[in-house]
Amino acid sequence: MGLRELKKQQTRELLSGTAMVLFAEHGFDRVTVVEVARAAGVSPNTVFNYFPTKEDLFFDRQDEVVAHLAGVVRRRPPGSSAVDAVRADLLAAVEAGEPTVGLDPGMTAFWRIVADSPALRARLLELGERSEAALAEVLAEESAAAPADPLPRIVAGAVAGAHRAVLGEIRRAVVAGEPVEAVRTRAREAVERAFGLLAAGLADYPRRH
Repeated sequence: MGLRELKKQQTRELLSGTAMVLFAEHGFDRVTVVEVARAAGVSPNTVFNYFPTKEDLFFDRQDEVVAHLAGVVRRRPPGSSAVDAVRADLLAAVEAGEPTVGLDPGMTAFWRIVADSPALRARLLELGERSEAALAEVLAEESAAAPADPLPRIVAGAVAGAHRAVLGEIRRAVVAGEPVEAVRTRAREAVERAFGLLAAGLADYPRRH
């Protein structure tokens, strides 16, 4: 990474870190971009150069989240279906306590801020829709579906919806103060049951050869 790229990365991390401190103290909806800029020692225009909206400032890894399911399916091993790949990835994330899943105790405050903000809940739904659309594109490509064929979009909705619902249950439980290990056990069982049902009908869609 060159000096220019390093400086941009440092500025981005400064802005997102400063914003998260303010959001945790006052709530997302009560903090303005001007206040974030002032606390970070930069101009509001600098903040907007890096983050077009306040929601972008909060969800600073949203592009990774949107692309995740499509990437998991695209990189799956030969002989496995989309459901196989997403189930395996989600189980691994639950076991490892991957931060975006919600089981990391350090993320509890993050998800509590989301729960308290209508704007952030709306953005989270939008990210889910974008992730589902990206997954549908991969399914359409790999199944050689015609443009008018709705099946890739329907299957993507089922798979991404199950994935999203499991994460939602985890986050609600953790924010409510339930023990992490109890939530992990329940989430593991939910993944196995829900994706087992999906796999029964989608075991060969689209199977990589």
